[in-house]
This record gives sequence, C-alpha cells and structure tokens, in this order.
Amino acid sequence: MDLFLQLWAGGCYLANKILFALAEQKRGQQKRTTKIIGWLVYILGVPAWVIILVANNDWIAASIEAGGLPAMLLGLYNTFHNYQKSLLGFNRVVALSTYGSLFFGVGYSLYHYGGFSSLTQLLEVGVMVGFLLGSYYLAKNNASGWLFFMVMNISMASLMWVQQKPLLVIQQFVSLGFVVYGFMAARKAVRGDMA
Repeated sequence: MDLFLQLWAGGCYLANKILFALAEQKRGQQKRTTKIIGWLVYILGVPAWVIILVANNDWIAASIEAGGLPAMLLGLYNTFHNYQKSLLGFNRVVALSTYGSLFFGVGYSLYHYGGFSSLTQLLEVGVMVGFLLGSYYLAKNNASGWLFFMVMNISMASLMWVQQKPLLVIQQFVSLGFVVYGFMAARKAVRGDMA
C-alpha cells in the first residue's frame, strides 16, 4: 500500500510540475488548457499525500496539503477564467482555510511532539512556506511561485529521505528540475512580453 501511495502522490505532483513548466512556453488557449490539466492533476494527488503525511505524524505538512486544496481550486478557477473573473468570497475562503489549516497543523504538531523538537518539524516548515506561497503566487499567475516551490521540493525531498520514502525523494528532485525549468521559462516570457 505504501508503494501505491508513493506512486499516486509522486506521480500526480510530478505531472503537475511538468504541465506547469511546459505551460510557461505556450500561449493563449494552449497555455490555459495545459495549466487547467495541471491544476486538476495536482488536486488528484492531495489524498495520497495527506495519507502518507498523517501516517508519519507530519501534521504541519498534512494540514497544509489538505488546507491548501481551496488554493488549488482558486488556481483552477482563475486559470479557467483566464484571470479575468474574481470572486472575493472565494478568495476569503481560501485565506481562511489556509490560515486555519496552518494554525491546526502547527498547533497539533507542537502538541504531538511536546514543542518544536524534531528535524521533521523543521523540514515541514520549509514544505509549508514553499507550498503556501508557491501555490498562492502561481494561482495569481506570478512567477515568484516557482522560487517557493523550489524551497518546498528541497524540504519535502529531505523529509521523505528521513522517512525512507525513496520514490518520493526521487520524485521531488525530478520535480525540482521542472520547477527550475518553469521558473526560467516564466522569466523569459516576462522579458519577452516587455520587449
């Protein structure tokens, strides 16, 4: 079952990073369609990641994955509507869910471990910051999201290494390559639009 979960979680998140990176070089409807599929694949990977993280008492990372689902839906919505239609209420729900899950995850982790006392908690903080800010900026079509995803990939690869999940370590480093590629392509596209 653990191998299946690693393949599901890692496969969906890797496919998301590949699709997002490839979308940076596309224009118009092709770019939008690729990003929409990328958001859907990302969302499909959430349950497997939550199961893996909860099973390892990674409460901060698990709560961020689950609580980040509305941010992923916001990214899907914004991409579908080509960033032309905004729902203030939905933005508030995303913010509330993000802060609520962050509060719950950190609070429960501190309770479970009796404070901030383990390497895994430190790595989870890196995952949390990278994931939350990366998802937020990419949902807003801001290339800075790629930089935060780099932090997330390195932190998650380290966490999975400590917890002996080799497939997920490999997936995180392959994803990191696509994240770097996506960032460079996004920067190139911005420079091209300015010229």
